[in-house]
Amino acid sequence: MKALTWQGKRSVSVEDVPDPSIQEPTDAIVRITSTAICGSDLHLYEVLGPYMNKGDVLGHEPMGIVEEVGSSVTNLQPGDRVVIPFNIACGHCWMCAQGLQSQCETTQVRAQGSGASIFGYSELYGSVPGGQAEYLRVPHADYGPVKVGAELPDERYLYLSDILPTAWQAVQYADVPDGGTLAVFGLGPVGQFTARIGRHLGYRVIAVEPVPERRAMAQRHGIEHIDFSENVGDELREMTDGRGPDSVVDAVGMEAHNSPMGAFAQNAAGLLPDPLAKKAIETAGVDRLTVLHASIDAVRRGGTVSLSGVYGGTASPMPLLTMFDKQIQTRMGQCNVRHWTDELLPIVEDPSDPLGVMDLKTHEVPLTDAPEAYKIFQKKQDGCIKVVLKP
Repeated sequence: MKALTWQGKRSVSVEDVPDPSIQEPTDAIVRITSTAICGSDLHLYEVLGPYMNKGDVLGHEPMGIVEEVGSSVTNLQPGDRVVIPFNIACGHCWMCAQGLQSQCETTQVRAQGSGASIFGYSELYGSVPGGQAEYLRVPHADYGPVKVGAELPDERYLYLSDILPTAWQAVQYADVPDGGTLAVFGLGPVGQFTARIGRHLGYRVIAVEPVPERRAMAQRHGIEHIDFSENVGDELREMTDGRGPDSVVDAVGMEAHNSPMGAFAQNAAGLLPDPLAKKAIETAGVDRLTVLHASIDAVRRGGTVSLSGVYGGTASPMPLLTMFDKQIQTRMGQCNVRHWTDELLPIVEDPSDPLGVMDLKTHEVPLTDAPEAYKIFQKKQDGCIKVVLKP
């Protein structure tokens, strides 16, 4: 089959790889009909290359048609249309029972000290072949895949694989009070949905984003927005009676712009041999922290900062004096996708499309064009916000 493979820093290519097969009774094989490029895929493309191996199959936002199921899979049959959550969870361990599928004790990558395995996401999360491919082997298919209807287009459902539940969890973790104000830093795909969800739930939402095309998309959905600047905290306080927003979501993560020291550390780590680069990432501050620090500055005293953007440095410096003095709550983590999908499925099927899932994709290309799509997405060229690949 054809699959998008990692070849090196800023280098991916479509290659012929072996077709997946049933390996465990709880497996399924899914023929991929749509798969998306995620912002966190760019971390593998740029920063986390030391944890990748040449030929690794990328991608963790797929959906498609079940082709084959293992002998223990009774909830699916060939021909079913499914969305595949990015994290691989068993559904029956203690963590899954708590709604913490991203910490599944059955698929935890203990050798790396990491949580549940993730499709297409490096040694850190199990080196499981990903979904930017023609076919995908799905472990624990007796629990993970979300069966969906056959009538609506893929884009109604595709984002249930990752970014829509991630945004929903970000807002839930933000703990916005009734009638409160939510600031969202970053209007990439997760930030777009975070802002729309906040408005859907009745909050005032103010988005912060430097890219005009992304602000324009948010404006179509009635989202207040401002540019990012050194004085963004003061701007947000002026818009909220001098206090700052009740809650802030950082939907940017470790590759934020305007972070020269973090950028230097990331580039320096990228020049090291893999063993030394891993040690640098695991012991040094290699995150770009401008947005995180701006979130902490902007949120009101006693407010909440919710992190949905991915951070990877072990020793990233934090302004603990300010956090303690302002009595800030923080909550973060990989999304527990299956915890939220039952709640979200009726919303994405609503004919009125209240979260605008049909207004996110800016580029649709065949899988063969994925390498160029990665470049465009990373450089934010051509108004690129969300790329959907068609194998």
